[in-house]
Amino acid sequence: MSVLVNKNSKIIVQGFTGSEGTFHAGQMIDYGTNVVGGVTPGKGGTEHLGKPVFNTVSDAVENAGADTSIIFVPPAFAADAIMEAADAGIKVIIAITEGIPVADMIKASNYIKDKDCRLIGPNCPGVITPEEAKVGIMPGFVFKKGKVGIVSKSGTLTYEAADQVVKEGLGITTAIGIGGDPIIGTTTKEAVELLVNDPETECVVMIGEIGGQLEAEAANWYKNSGSKKPVVGFIAGETAPAGRTMGHAGAIVGGSEDTAQAKKEILKDCGIHVVNSPAEIGKKVSEVLG
Repeated sequence: MSVLVNKNSKIIVQGFTGSEGTFHAGQMIDYGTNVVGGVTPGKGGTEHLGKPVFNTVSDAVENAGADTSIIFVPPAFAADAIMEAADAGIKVIIAITEGIPVADMIKASNYIKDKDCRLIGPNCPGVITPEEAKVGIMPGFVFKKGKVGIVSKSGTLTYEAADQVVKEGLGITTAIGIGGDPIIGTTTKEAVELLVNDPETECVVMIGEIGGQLEAEAANWYKNSGSKKPVVGFIAGETAPAGRTMGHAGAIVGGSEDTAQAKKEILKDCGIHVVNSPAEIGKKVSEVLG
């Protein structure tokens, strides 16, 4: 069993005919992902990449049975795209767009609270269930099917961890890139919870970074859950100067608990196997699954 996306997911691309949407939708289709169409207002009724184009998400849900959406809409319009998808009944919304204004995301976040949907991102690489569905911008060839789940704030470190796990002969159930913005739809805790509760996932890799409390919340949830499923953790940003935003908008040290060292201590106290370098992730996973 996978989480969030699988071979039965019916995926649409919002911003389908733009350059980013076109390129990544093409890659997703080549991977074998079940892309059922896309949305570009004003271009409904046409075809793109051999798939139907719809004017609205509602049209795509009604005519193509879409239940999952990936968003490649420019930052100024991306929050509206998220709300439109939620409104239309899309169950999994994956927002790739980087640079969405925080005020817009507050509005979108509040709007979708009462809707029956899950938002991943924004500013994320997406979600992949290897050999079933790639709903994102990650290099598909790195991922092979297996028994390790990955949750990460960083796109690049997601691919690095997956590569190491695959080289250890273990493979991936689902990898979730949650995004590095201050306001995201699915937190580290929620993503870890999905994978801990997935019967096919035997180990979870959790990659965090400085800034915020997401990793601490996930670690405390894990400790209190009583789960015996091993979690391997890595926190990026050990050498980052305090008070400066690093790479991600959410990666800024605000207090003593936001530093990499403090987070690592919290993770260890909660029973998580912490590694000090991303180069150690694969070996540690192999070791704990022994």
